[in-house]
Amino acid sequence: MQRRTALQALAASLVATGPTAFAQGAWPTGKAITYLVPFPPGGNTDTLARLIAQPLSAALATPVVIDNKGGAGGSVGSAIASRAPADGYTILGGTISSHSINGSLYSTPIGYDMVKSFSPVAMLGVSPLVLVVPASSPSRTLDDVLKASRVKNGGLTSGSPGIGTSPHMALELLASQSGVKFTHAPYKGSGPAVQDLVGGQIDMMFDTSLVVGPHIQSGRLRPIAITGSQRVPGFPDVPTISESGQKGFDMVSWQAMFVPAGTPQPIIDRLHAEVMKVLALPEIQARLKGFGMEPSSMTPSQLAAYQKVEVEKWAKVIKQAGIKAE
Repeated sequence: MQRRTALQALAASLVATGPTAFAQGAWPTGKAITYLVPFPPGGNTDTLARLIAQPLSAALATPVVIDNKGGAGGSVGSAIASRAPADGYTILGGTISSHSINGSLYSTPIGYDMVKSFSPVAMLGVSPLVLVVPASSPSRTLDDVLKASRVKNGGLTSGSPGIGTSPHMALELLASQSGVKFTHAPYKGSGPAVQDLVGGQIDMMFDTSLVVGPHIQSGRLRPIAITGSQRVPGFPDVPTISESGQKGFDMVSWQAMFVPAGTPQPIIDRLHAEVMKVLALPEIQARLKGFGMEPSSMTPSQLAAYQKVEVEKWAKVIKQAGIKAE
């Protein structure tokens, strides 16, 4: 009887702690980890994933394989990742679009819950945007831009890489806070929008310094303001939008890593620790800063809290602006 009781107690203990205990000692096993990128190759999320994958693979002693599944602003790939086994062998490169905007933006279900379908692992980095105008524009300050938009029929035209992208959301946030109307001009990517901006076909645009920086340096675009809460090292003389009169304005594009909900906590903790080590490497730091991104040290719980604030923030902006994407 005593032996049976002891065996029953052992079995109960294994049932209660099994997944976590086993995961702690058995992950990773050498099986390849899929790093799912919910955007086509060549974009910021893909570039960042490829930058991280190799040193992360070395740290974990297991292959980390990039898998691009683009579509619907990151929704297609994110939905696929949400249905993957929660065993640590699928990680997702989530963004401000896929994990704080899309759920409010699309008129049809996106196939996952931006918060509940995933567990946060790490904030990889944040990128403030730069508001720019053509060199031929008379506007030199944010106040100039707002005044010009007030007097122009329909407001100034502002390009973006597409509906629901961070440059579009920055525009809508500025419109909401300032009470000034603009005309949004969505393009299929940043490249065509920048070309039209340089050519004077549109009046203004928000985008990352990676996109607009070379054109600022060449003198073809003029920087007006930075969307983040602090000035950026690459453009120390360019004020923030908050400094320029729109107090409290703070908007950055962000890149993060998630895993399917239910992934054991020891796996999340190990992933977070290894990713933080990778981001701290001098060569990685240099590459990130080279395309206008600041690495982050947020813990998984801090990222979860930040994401929830972002979801609420953009839901309010999208509702107020009446934006919908199909």
